Amino acid sequence: MNELVLVVAVAATFFAAGIVKGVTGMGLPTVGMAVLGAMISPLAAAGLLIVPAVATNLWQLLSGPALGPLLRRLWQMMAAISAGTLAGAAWLASGHEHATTALGLALAIYAAYTLCARQLRVPAAAEPWLSPLVGAITGIVTGTTGVSVMPAVPYLQALGLARDDLVQALGLSFTVSTIALAVGLGARGAVTSDQLALSLLALVPALAGMWAGQWLRGRIPAATFRRVFLICLLLLGTQMALRPLL
Repeated sequence: MNELVLVVAVAATFFAAGIVKGVTGMGLPTVGMAVLGAMISPLAAAGLLIVPAVATNLWQLLSGPALGPLLRRLWQMMAAISAGTLAGAAWLASGHEHATTALGLALAIYAAYTLCARQLRVPAAAEPWLSPLVGAITGIVTGTTGVSVMPAVPYLQALGLARDDLVQALGLSFTVSTIALAVGLGARGAVTSDQLALSLLALVPALAGMWAGQWLRGRIPAATFRRVFLICLLLLGTQMALRPLL
């Protein structure tokens, strides 16, 4: 791909991912990995996403009302996410040829589940053992694919949190996942200073997209936007998963 075309495509991807984040409160790394993973390797895409993902997720995390209570409730899940991500990052850092397939499967499964599944509820008595289990699985998926939505997002949605607390809990999970992934890749020499510089530049279109998404939030039905987004994600993830067979 021509270098100028690639730069424009990357900037457009981060702007679009920012819009999704601004409208729905999530999705920047998911969209970024989905689109960039179709153009460059998942490892390179994960490197570009580090700064925009950390910055926007920290913004989401720190703007909520209940950080202390959420940390006390979810610390075991966050610890397991960190451990699983650090372990799984070895696979992504290796540049394994099946990384794109794994990424596509993760995206397709998340989109299909979110479109079709009924809202679940987790009994309070199950949280002490289920939180670290979900965290460990989420970490492994994050480390191997760069995508941190499954199964953390459905699990957090099933805890019955208030809307603002849920948005903050998602920000906490995504922040921990992204930082752990950055540490895991960096420790293996898979993230260079040049990649971090490009990732810093990518923050500009991502923040512009978030602003545009927040402006759009009150002007379009959020449920309709989310459904279209998930259908597109399902199609793209399926195409990535099946690419070796095509």
